Amino acid sequence: MNRIKSISQKILSFWALALLLFPLNLLAQTPPATMADKFRADGKIYIVILVIITIFIGIIVYLFSLERKIKRLEREHNK
Repeated sequence: MNRIKSISQKILSFWALALLLFPLNLLAQTPPATMADKFRADGKIYIVILVIITIFIGIIVYLFSLERKIKRLEREHNK
């Protein structure tokens, strides 16, 4: 009985490992990103980068201003 349980555990672990590794094989065969290549060829990649940087800077400025407001409210509350 113990031997059968051991064999079934080995079979189960083999199939679990096979099912976990199967998607890795599919991901390795994905084609390259053609949209990025097209943007780079057209020179539009710089616009995309500029928009991303602008959004990132906007978020940082918003967080800093929010932090200043919170500090001011905490000071007023502690007085």
